[in-house]
Amino acid sequence: METSVPGGLRIGALSKRAGVSEHVLRAWETRYGLLSPTRSPGGFRLYSDADVRRVQRMRALLADGLSAAEAARVVLAEPDGAQPASGPLVVRLAEAGGTAQLRAALDALDERAAHAVLDQLFGALTVEAVIRDVLMPYLHELGDRWERGEVTVGQEHFASNVIRSRLAALTAGWGAGQGPLALLACPSGELHDIALLSFGLVLRRTGWRVVFLGADSPMADVERTADAIGPDLVVLAASDRARFDAIRPDLVRLASGRSIALAGAGASPELGAAVGAQYVEFDPVSAAQRLAER
Repeated sequence: METSVPGGLRIGALSKRAGVSEHVLRAWETRYGLLSPTRSPGGFRLYSDADVRRVQRMRALLADGLSAAEAARVVLAEPDGAQPASGPLVVRLAEAGGTAQLRAALDALDERAAHAVLDQLFGALTVEAVIRDVLMPYLHELGDRWERGEVTVGQEHFASNVIRSRLAALTAGWGAGQGPLALLACPSGELHDIALLSFGLVLRRTGWRVVFLGADSPMADVERTADAIGPDLVVLAASDRARFDAIRPDLVRLASGRSIALAGAGASPELGAAVGAQYVEFDPVSAAQRLAER
């Protein structure tokens, strides 16, 4: 059994104290230089209390949503024992300029600048964090600004198309694998599918496979696809309750033979109960993560 020894901790003891597997600790040491072990007379690596603190900080930053590479850079830039500033780092990074820079680039119809900002965000943060802490808040704000007349229809369409195309680029191969299968669609007339696309991306990252029909999908096509592929779950999302009301008989029929879920602002627990479907409270990141935990 690995224990602490004079001069430091063996890797097994470090693993138990920090709550990180030995395999991951070795990867962080070799890839990022996160740990600085000394050697025992017998040649074993020995880790210090500073190494323990760096591993604990690494775990905290990963939980905040940073990628492993960026978290390691942050930890190594801090003096040993440094205390983090208040608030989750992922939120501070977004507030420090990511959202503002993205807004400025998209308002100016500058696609190149917008993608440069997105490159920085996806390089520093996980996909989940970018969606949850930058893209979804930005899109909600964009809708509010459009309603107030502060942005044009053209600006709103441009921004939505840039974000949608960037997320769609992450979907390659998301139907492959052995995990459970989800069929995702927006019913006829529903043109807003970015939240559903985001949901699918996060669901895929938890091990699910995804077939995505997207916006404005006739229920006949949804049913035919479901019959053909036999999904474990069908998720329908709409921002307007009228979209669901128009297909209520179709929902009842689909739910009678399959597991279905309704999401988006147009869904409600009452509607789900009435047609025999689950109701998904639609923060797309949290919703996908909760579904994967079941």
